[in-house]
Amino acid sequence: MRIGELARVTGASARALRHYEQAGLISSGRAPNGYRIYDEHVAVRVRNIRYLLTAGLTLDDVRVFLPCLDGDVAAAPPSDKGLRVARERLAVLNERIASQTEARDRLEAALRRKSGAGPRTVT
Repeated sequence: MRIGELARVTGASARALRHYEQAGLISSGRAPNGYRIYDEHVAVRVRNIRYLLTAGLTLDDVRVFLPCLDGDVAAAPPSDKGLRVARERLAVLNERIASQTEARDRLEAALRRKSGAGPRTVT
């Protein structure tokens, strides 16, 4: 299948697919006209990559899961290395959330001091 069809069936953009390919997570052949041609099984791999990315992992993190990207990543038992990477990523996300929460609280306090208004509901 060509890149546009792969994008359509996986929900990934063609740009993302080229990025995944450049990162070594997927591969393609070339048609005589130079178009990228992907095997049907690449769609499963792309869906798994997207699943891991939406879970908060990075493309570098996803590399750890290469051996199982062609199966059902969500249902497969995680490897020790996969669990380690996920825990490390979770720690990073928690640190970022804490930092952003502190920044929001400081900004909110500064606005209250300047305007004399009470706290606002953040949506």
